[in-house]
Amino acid sequence: MTEQPPEQPPALPPHQTLTTYYDSDPERSAYVHALFKRTAHHYDTIEKIFGNGGLLYRRYSLRMNGLRPGMKVLDVAIGTAAVACGAAKEVGPTGQVFGVDPNEGMLGEARKKFDGPLTRGVAQQLPFKSDTFDFVTMGIALRHVSDLKATFCEYHRVLKPGGRLWILEGHVAKSRIGHALTRFVWAKAIPGLTLAFTGSRDAKLLMDYYWDTVEQCVPEEQIVAAIASAGFEDPRVRVTMPGAFCEYKGRKALAS
Repeated sequence: MTEQPPEQPPALPPHQTLTTYYDSDPERSAYVHALFKRTAHHYDTIEKIFGNGGLLYRRYSLRMNGLRPGMKVLDVAIGTAAVACGAAKEVGPTGQVFGVDPNEGMLGEARKKFDGPLTRGVAQQLPFKSDTFDFVTMGIALRHVSDLKATFCEYHRVLKPGGRLWILEGHVAKSRIGHALTRFVWAKAIPGLTLAFTGSRDAKLLMDYYWDTVEQCVPEEQIVAAIASAGFEDPRVRVTMPGAFCEYKGRKALAS
């Protein structure tokens, strides 16, 4: 009797199928890839609208969460290198930051400001050896992976024992008033400002899509549970700016 391969656990997508943008979940990756490729050169617009304050926050948060000189960092979904550039300043000349992204347009934008190693790849199948990095980071991109469980397992795999995970992600306020205010800012004001500053309807569409993926994202508690199931110690979420951003964290156990 032929031995059957072990049954794979069901995938955990970060949000439901958004039929306003694509017809079925298998089409999501292709849609997101094409959208980011068309808008990569506009992606820094929101940072500029808000005076690049998010760049300073990313660097500060990485330091507060244990990033130190000499560490080896992997920034997943590097985008325009907003996290990677801050991380590079923190690890200094004795450390190293690697960037990975599935989109060639984003990698091209990252190269304009980031001189570390860049690799094309996806979070669910990282092209790196196990036990390689001291720190794995991801900034505002968790909603675009195809499977949260597979993603966190890969993050755990490539981290060294004792290594840390830090993810910055969008947040929706739970109260009725807070949700309404968040919706106005992210679903109306920011897409409108993006269109005004860029003149690009694709850039506005990107921000429309941003809000819908944040609003439809699985609950924070479910994400924390998925981090724990991948083997991380002390998985947690911390709201850093209600209605805007939260952080997910975890630590790989030290070798026994």
